[in-house]
Amino acid sequence: MNHWTKFLTALAVSLVVASTAAAFALANAAAKGGARVALAKTPLGRILVDSKGITLYDFVVDKGTTSACYGACAALWPPLLTHGKPVAGPGVKASLLGTTKRKDGKLEVTYGGHPLYYFVSDRKPGQTTGQGIDQFGGPWWVINAKGKEVHRG
Repeated sequence: MNHWTKFLTALAVSLVVASTAAAFALANAAAKGGARVALAKTPLGRILVDSKGITLYDFVVDKGTTSACYGACAALWPPLLTHGKPVAGPGVKASLLGTTKRKDGKLEVTYGGHPLYYFVSDRKPGQTTGQGIDQFGGPWWVINAKGKEVHRG
């Protein structure tokens, strides 16, 4: 009987350790998953936002999917980075989502061929304070669900 008790105790401990390791692995995989891009209704129309509702912009100076925003530019206009394949929220076309490799090797999310950025002054969902600002050689625009720049506001 003592032998069975030890065996069952060892089995129970093994199951607890295995399930804990599996939970950590799943949590780590989720943390390293792709950035989520969604749509939000704003006075500029339905535009791209991140998973927290923060507005995303494109920079007309970028050449195709290659970012032209580094250094001081990236300090004011941080890129939307991802650790995996970007995830399309409702209304976002997964076929338009992609990535581009930055000079530092990190992956930046693209939509319709546009690298995506935040503006440091947008701190709450729905803010579009970077719309139309001309900095670092060109204007910055929000993007609609079709992957087109919105040139108003």
